[in-house]
Amino acid sequence: MNYLPLDLQYFAGEKTEKATPRKRQDVRKKGQVAKSPDLNTAITMFLVFLSLLFFGKTVIDNILNMFHSTFEDYLLTDITEENVHSIFNKYVLEGAQITAPFMIAAFVAGVFSNYIQVGFLFTTEPLKMKLNKLNPIEGFKRIYSIRAIVELLKSILKVFFIGGVTFAYIYFNWQEILRLPQMPLERAFASISKLAVQIGLYASGALLFIALLDYLYQRWDFEKNIRMSKQEVKDEYKKMEGDPLIRSRIKQKQREMAMRRMMQEIPKADVVITNPTHYAVALKYDEKEHDAPVVVAKGTDFVAQKIKQIAKAHEIITVENRQLARSLYDQVEIGEMIPEQFFKAVAEILAYVYRQKQKV
Repeated sequence: MNYLPLDLQYFAGEKTEKATPRKRQDVRKKGQVAKSPDLNTAITMFLVFLSLLFFGKTVIDNILNMFHSTFEDYLLTDITEENVHSIFNKYVLEGAQITAPFMIAAFVAGVFSNYIQVGFLFTTEPLKMKLNKLNPIEGFKRIYSIRAIVELLKSILKVFFIGGVTFAYIYFNWQEILRLPQMPLERAFASISKLAVQIGLYASGALLFIALLDYLYQRWDFEKNIRMSKQEVKDEYKKMEGDPLIRSRIKQKQREMAMRRMMQEIPKADVVITNPTHYAVALKYDEKEHDAPVVVAKGTDFVAQKIKQIAKAHEIITVENRQLARSLYDQVEIGEMIPEQFFKAVAEILAYVYRQKQKV
């Protein structure tokens, strides 16, 4: 039962925290990302009109060649079963040559605009049937939500902004437009093409500006929607850390493994210094590897008795020194060399141990 006061419960459930990396990964798998469709449209329009600017002359030449061949070669030709296939293939190939620059530009723009927004992402989650989308109450909320109002304002802004840019361009080139009926057909066609391409570039540039603003809004709205409450952050942290019981078992296993490794090092020790009943510290000295003796095992009470039993079984000499055993246990960790302050006392003990081994 939750005994928190109502005001504390409210603030605990309020989504004020930034989404964790795990939450971001989960929503990304579901296809929920910050993305502006207008940015895709703007980049696609801009690249298509840009391709028209660079490849327009080649496209016009290909169209004129197709018209010439049509009127000169095929206008009076009888269509038969023998030639229909070759004529069809010819027109398909010529049509592909005319539209290829724009199709390639549109494809590259679509891939590029999606990649810069969301990176590489493939998921079928948005395609799944969700019954809550058929709920009329939820649909009513979506229609009259703040997001719907923002979309409406964005549409109005696009109409006025892009329309204003287009109108301004036509206004400043009005004299050239009025002269079009007086121009030769070829020159008029070239002027119309130039005007159309330039209007398209200016309009797509205006849309790109609006799309960038929309993308910033979409990122802000996305970050707001995936916010988490303090309690959700704590719960996720607990899940990442695992169950407390499992963690305690893991730590217990780690302690058991460390204890086994320590016990395996005791037979390599030169001496065990005891308290004599409560503390035991096993030392090993190899002048080739270390400049001072190293603590290979230590323990109190039951562990100390276990160390002494293993030492006795492997005929390792045990020396009683209450103060030294206690000090070594408190100040030196397993695997560390003893400090300089203990050199003299330990050296006397090791000398005694070596004398005892020589007697044997």
